[in-house]
Amino acid sequence: MRLKLSKRKLFMAGAAGVVAAVTAVATAVATPERAGAHGGDDTPVEVEVHAPARGDVAGAEGKGWFVDLEVDYPGGQDGLHKAGFSGLQLTGPAGHNNVPPFPGTFSPGKDDRLPGLVVLGSTTVSRPGTKFAGPGTNLANLFNMTGVTDRTADETELWDTWIVGDSILGKDVDTVLTVAVVDDLDHNGVYDDAPDTVTDENGDGRVDAADLKALGVASEVEKVPFHLNGNPAS
Repeated sequence: MRLKLSKRKLFMAGAAGVVAAVTAVATAVATPERAGAHGGDDTPVEVEVHAPARGDVAGAEGKGWFVDLEVDYPGGQDGLHKAGFSGLQLTGPAGHNNVPPFPGTFSPGKDDRLPGLVVLGSTTVSRPGTKFAGPGTNLANLFNMTGVTDRTADETELWDTWIVGDSILGKDVDTVLTVAVVDDLDHNGVYDDAPDTVTDENGDGRVDAADLKALGVASEVEKVPFHLNGNPAS
């Protein structure tokens, strides 16, 4: 995974080197929690959540916030195939759903572009008659933009972005975003086995990282706690 730092951040990092060394343990505690099924660095897929960040107060009335992901799959000529990638995406609700130039379906559930991706919200609502089934709902197919950002022998990097247009995780509430790529459960050589809904695999009454690990994941599990702002935009 490439580290993307601005010149300003590089300068600040150099100036604060001594302080960073002294506070390394505290900094580690403040980073998003990761729990890989195959030992963290040994996982074949890497996931990074660029937005929201841990501790953010995001959105207005529970909407208008972004989820921005980087997902790094194995590299090589067949990297996109291994990722299950089915094409570029620019989509959204109503008239934006599944239309040119980069059509993609828009609904809760397994993503038609990255079919191994799971995105969970700990406060996702349950709406009878819809695919919103509470915290176990896979939100990956609600992402608006999917593109290929790097293809080398070492990695196949894709970025996935969603602007959240409804308060489906609530408003004025603490929530946790949990993201991972499900393992190749059917052994077809493709990461395309994400479910529409993650079940409470361990029976503890919650749907979270532990249930994803029980299902089987090919990446670390990223957990980002943050707050959804309930105030209006103006």
